[in-house]
Amino acid sequence: MPIDAAKAVAAEPRSAEIAWDHKDIQLYHLGLGAGLPATDPDELRYTLESKLHVLPSFATVAGAGMGVVGGLSAPGIEVNLAAVLHGGQAITLHRPIPSDGRATSTSKVAAVYDKAKAAILVLRTEVADADGPLWTSDAEIFVRGEGGFGGDRGPSARVPAPEGDPDAEVERPVREDQALLYRLSGDWNPLHADPEFAKLAGFDKPILHGLCTYGMTLKAVVDTLLGGDVSRVRSYRTRFTGVVFPGETLRIRMWRTEGRVQATVTAVERDDAPVLADTVVEHA
Repeated sequence: MPIDAAKAVAAEPRSAEIAWDHKDIQLYHLGLGAGLPATDPDELRYTLESKLHVLPSFATVAGAGMGVVGGLSAPGIEVNLAAVLHGGQAITLHRPIPSDGRATSTSKVAAVYDKAKAAILVLRTEVADADGPLWTSDAEIFVRGEGGFGGDRGPSARVPAPEGDPDAEVERPVREDQALLYRLSGDWNPLHADPEFAKLAGFDKPILHGLCTYGMTLKAVVDTLLGGDVSRVRSYRTRFTGVVFPGETLRIRMWRTEGRVQATVTAVERDDAPVLADTVVEHA
């Protein structure tokens, strides 16, 4: 079997020194669609180095650590990249991310779950700098055709559906070239750029990175319900339930309760097809 769950989980963590500066953060923000209108003060905090705030979802690309593709090189794992999808993502912030940083990233396969027709790999990354822990990131990688090995099915990540009308609803367009720009932050999976590879994976054309939708959604929550204050975010998690194609429009609905915002994300042009679910931002 291409996935040896016991070997993958037992493998020693891998550590690497990572670094980033304002250019990496500005590129990431632009890849999420920030900067429109270009002179809007609310957008300049994402694009102008003298005013720069770091959206916490930058943690998913900082130093291009053990991402979706990098994690698949872990011991005990040998899979076809065309069978891989990002199933879910969670980050916990221990303090705000600096605009220029140097840190140690320690990554491992924390779990392998058996979903019968697929396997789910949980790739955990802990990042700390000289002042202590910065963030913890858990990426859930869905590998089609690799289940059925008799392993643990894993916990349910479902969140009860929100009640009543949303407290806020916004639409965010996805540019035709957005996947090409976003991939410059380190996710080089050809699924997001190469039409021929996308067809091999079962799609008519390249799809947007799930983590791009993830970042766009957090930006919408921060801008709409958290007063634009990125430092208020404590944790953020979601489950990827559908794809987004460049050129589509995201509809982001948000429900606010004490200390948290719950959101749903759908694709407007496809009759509000679900894209993100079980999406929760915990905040101060």
